Amino acid sequence: MTTAQLDLAESSNPPRAIRIFVVAGGIFAKALCHLLSEDSELRIVGDAVDVRKAPLSQASPDLILLDVDGQTLEMEDVIRACRRELADVRVCLLSARPQPEILQSGFGSGANGYVVKDVAPGELIRALKLIASGRSYVDPQIGGALLRRWSSSNRRYHMFELTHREQEVVRLIAQGLSNKGISKKLKLSDKTVKNHVSHIFSKLDIRARSQAAAHAVRTGLI
Repeated sequence: MTTAQLDLAESSNPPRAIRIFVVAGGIFAKALCHLLSEDSELRIVGDAVDVRKAPLSQASPDLILLDVDGQTLEMEDVIRACRRELADVRVCLLSARPQPEILQSGFGSGANGYVVKDVAPGELIRALKLIASGRSYVDPQIGGALLRRWSSSNRRYHMFELTHREQEVVRLIAQGLSNKGISKKLKLSDKTVKNHVSHIFSKLDIRARSQAAAHAVRTGLI
């Protein structure tokens, strides 16, 4: 096969569309599905109101777009339900307004993105593509809300420099990995990871993994 024929064959086989499952209710869900399906690089593989009743295994999405408004479960339980079905699926949270506590809880439990609903359609699509590619995305509105919250409460984080390895650990904490998951990912012993987490908590003057996730968002580690 000539080079020209190879180029022609490659151009006739476009990349696989990103498979998206929408968890939202009513007319909003249908409108959201219609909007996203207009982009040729996205494919809607299903929608459901309740994540616990969503046929995620059968749909096999790359990304779950989760409307957090009206959810009856705690965010940790919602994301845990997603992970039970598909351990490696990417999760993007969608909310009517910036909610720092949802961001912290969601990222601490393994979410990969947070978008506020008044975002421009093009920016939502860009965010979903970024998240599906393995990166994280936080709506600028929520970032600003977090900074205002920290400022108003006079919360101060120690500005000690984290080592490169500690930054890696913080990044994986923000992605929702447990100490054991981090150990496997970085090929470190459980004890070494535990020590890294202890040092990180001490340097940042924090006590919870959700706070480490918030630090990662604030400082651009994810």
